[in-house]
Amino acid sequence: MSRLFEPPDGQQVFTRHFTPTLADIDENGHVNNVVYLSWAQDLAIAHWEARQTAEDQARWAWICLRHEVDYRRALMPGEKAKGRTWVARQAEGPRFDRYVRIDGPDGAKCAQVLTTWCLIDREGGRPRRVPAEVVARFTDPVPPTAD
Repeated sequence: MSRLFEPPDGQQVFTRHFTPTLADIDENGHVNNVVYLSWAQDLAIAHWEARQTAEDQARWAWICLRHEVDYRRALMPGEKAKGRTWVARQAEGPRFDRYVRIDGPDGAKCAQVLTTWCLIDREGGRPRRVPAEVVARFTDPVPPTAD
């Protein structure tokens, strides 16, 4: 993954801000790489909870099949990060790709993550094709919100 992630034109983007805590800082004096992965997961969960119905949240769950992370710039103590996430325009059966970009306060990319998630039904724990309405709630435009 060497190309810089940017959401396609017209793509719904979900945003959250992160402020590192002292526990997030590693022995090198910057945010530990594992923290970026945790933030990527937090973004995915918050996006799911913000865009999907309570009924679908009760029926479905996601498991991660793969994380691919690029690190570009250290985030230093006291710097606030902006995380953005969006999903592929279509699912592939039960699989759905998610893109995450975490930028520093200067707008420079600190990390980007490509994840592949698998939808499972909570009752049986089996993979299920991602329903079209779930895809639409992630990809259809939504009114902008304040960052």
